[in-house]
Amino acid sequence: MSVVALLALDGMPAHQLSTPGMVLGAARDSSGVGYELRVCAPARTFTTGAPAALTVTAPWGLAGLADAAAVIVPGHADPLGDPPAEVVAALRAAAERGSRFLAVGTGTFTLAATGLLDGRRATTTWQHAAELAARHPRVVVDPEGAPVADGPFLTGAGIHGGLDLVLALIERDHGPRAVAATLRHLLRPLLAEASSAQEEIDRGIAATAGLEPTVRWLEANLHRPLTLTDIAAHARLSVRSLNRRFRDHTGHSPLQYLLHARLERARRLLEETDEPVERVAERAGFSSPESLRRHFRRATGAVPRAYRTAHRKARRTDSPRPHQR
Repeated sequence: MSVVALLALDGMPAHQLSTPGMVLGAARDSSGVGYELRVCAPARTFTTGAPAALTVTAPWGLAGLADAAAVIVPGHADPLGDPPAEVVAALRAAAERGSRFLAVGTGTFTLAATGLLDGRRATTTWQHAAELAARHPRVVVDPEGAPVADGPFLTGAGIHGGLDLVLALIERDHGPRAVAATLRHLLRPLLAEASSAQEEIDRGIAATAGLEPTVRWLEANLHRPLTLTDIAAHARLSVRSLNRRFRDHTGHSPLQYLLHARLERARRLLEETDEPVERVAERAGFSSPESLRRHFRRATGAVPRAYRTAHRKARRTDSPRPHQR
């Protein structure tokens, strides 16, 4: 079993603490890939950054890095502050023993402060890229934020709490099939719902007893900021009657039905187009990309970009390979 050490420093985002465990656990459950995750902190107790300011006691001190195959260096609230001397020493010692490193977001500043990234390519969150280049001129900074691999060092913007970096680690160790299985396991609730979503909508349309024109109108106008009053006016019903009719025949309120249809459109756009999440949110009728992400995560624990990645990896993995002679 490979040891992965998560270096926990004050101010790290709470989701960067939980995401690696979630992903590595999914890898174990889906394909038997074995990783031991150790949360290591210099003083054993650390506090996550706002808004979820949590005081956490780490099971391991810096000695937990000693035999780690990989070390995750998360972001933190102050990307410009140099890490404590004992942290620098522990990271350098891990590098000398052959550990690999995953620096998430502003965690690249911590790794750069050790000198280990001198002469190498690296990235961080886009708003801190210029600051990283200025503070560490020996690091070749890629401003795009997409994961950058250079030798044993993997850095990324950390938009999803290190999800993409941990998946890259799994792919390096166990190949793309393990990554696809991990993503399918992570997104299983959404994938299961997506496969039957259109059938459910069709059944609802067939059972709406006179509401078919309004349902079709809803689907044609998902991109508009529709209100309950708008829907009632189109159906020529009072709001109270509209709610009752929808619940009687579909089991959902009109606005629940509308949200479900918008999620279904967003799913199809993510699968069938390369449009950015911002454009997908607009075409599906969400008020902002954040609103789309929030509803995806609330319903399934997934985010749109991760869903798109999972769908495409699964499609590539499951597609038949040409016969070889």
